[in-house]
Amino acid sequence: MSSDLTFKSIAELAVLLEAKKLSSVELTQATIARTKAVEARVKAFNSFDETDALAQAAASDARRTAGQARGPLEGIPVGLKDVISVAGQPLTASSKMLVNFVSPYDATVTRKLKHAGAVLWGRLNLDEFAMGSSTENSAFHTTRNPWDLTRVPGGSSGGSAAALAAGEASMTLGSDTGGSIRQPAALCGVVGFKPSYGLISRYGLIAFASSLDQIGPFTRTVEDAAITLSVIAGHDPLDSTSFKTELPDYRAELGRRNGPWRLGIPKEYFGEGLDPEVAAAVQAAVEHYKKLGCEIKEVSLPHTKYCLDTYYIIATAEASSNLARYDGIRYGHRSKDAKDAIDIYFKSRAEGFGAEVKRRIILGTYVLSSGYYDAYYLRAQKVRTLIRQDFLNAYKEVDALLTPTTPTPAFKIGEKADPLAMYLCDVYTIGVNLAGLPGLSLPCGFSKSGLPIGLQVIGQPFKEAELLSIARAYEQAHDWHLRHPNLL
Repeated sequence: MSSDLTFKSIAELAVLLEAKKLSSVELTQATIARTKAVEARVKAFNSFDETDALAQAAASDARRTAGQARGPLEGIPVGLKDVISVAGQPLTASSKMLVNFVSPYDATVTRKLKHAGAVLWGRLNLDEFAMGSSTENSAFHTTRNPWDLTRVPGGSSGGSAAALAAGEASMTLGSDTGGSIRQPAALCGVVGFKPSYGLISRYGLIAFASSLDQIGPFTRTVEDAAITLSVIAGHDPLDSTSFKTELPDYRAELGRRNGPWRLGIPKEYFGEGLDPEVAAAVQAAVEHYKKLGCEIKEVSLPHTKYCLDTYYIIATAEASSNLARYDGIRYGHRSKDAKDAIDIYFKSRAEGFGAEVKRRIILGTYVLSSGYYDAYYLRAQKVRTLIRQDFLNAYKEVDALLTPTTPTPAFKIGEKADPLAMYLCDVYTIGVNLAGLPGLSLPCGFSKSGLPIGLQVIGQPFKEAELLSIARAYEQAHDWHLRHPNLL
């Protein structure tokens, strides 16, 4: 099978599968072959099971033959970030703490993918416990950017972005706490979509910061993102933060919404630190929307300057609480050198967690501690409300916002040793999580050195259909998403 097959969109593959011009087994075999050809250099996966994937594919073909195909994901190989539970499969969060852990149950998104007939293919690498922006914090290995193997793929969902960009899966899922889907999507030249908080169940997702975490897809096209969203979105009683809302057919809505739209340009997102090549590519995208008849208006999000501080108080506080369960007692890594119960706690956590995870636990514990809670955590929650209100005020004047996804294209592995320099990589994405909004990154150009650049479209709460349509309007007029890295 040609490697071209592994770069086709879900929509294209579904047509071939439906017409019986391609079987799921053939597609899965091609995906496995592609993975074996490039994975030694890309290092996107933590693990995969060829036998299991081929068995799923054969079952899919049998359903199709019997006239029982389950939908547009029937027979499509899908990779999952290694924080999303799949019963009987490893669930490591790329941490020594969970190196031998096997999930006893399916996440809700996993169950929905299975119900839709998808072939679940492999566990994808990430920054440990989803804490990082480069996938250099994985306890196992550093994933590399398929466009330049000396550079990072972004993070924390770097394995998910790199696997898709390298042709090792037809769609992947990641999680986004402060940009962890959109940032790697931009650096790897694919579409990355973080829906509104509460639209997709978090049940079965290893928690980092529960009020910020959101599962979402990496896809080749905006249409594929719409297809996937229709499968995995929806209220779930197993997730207390899941939101009850009417779900449109997102793919069908793409054809019904043609603009023109009122689009806002936040002035705070185009200042110091923005790479000139990124600024030029995003500005060219803005000009394209003008040609489509869209009204372009500069808006202000005045509390943007507080986003980074607010995020790293709230996220670390919630991480400190969530990661307290990894104590060496119930499950996960237990130190062999411990002499008593207290020793087990100290040594198991010291050995099991990496440096960045420890840094965030310590910071989060501090801001929640007696005497500091009001000064830090409570105040951060109040500022978070102001940040959300900034966005809602802007949406009184515009339908969506256009911004860069990242300040720069992909940087060299090892380049950002300073934690603060790494945190600044998410400066354009964290506000979306704090406000609970939907955000999407799509390719909008390349740097002179051949690295992808991403455009971020930020939508109104639970107006994913409109957001997807706005992004599709740009994508249809450009071929950035059709370009693929040359790894062979």
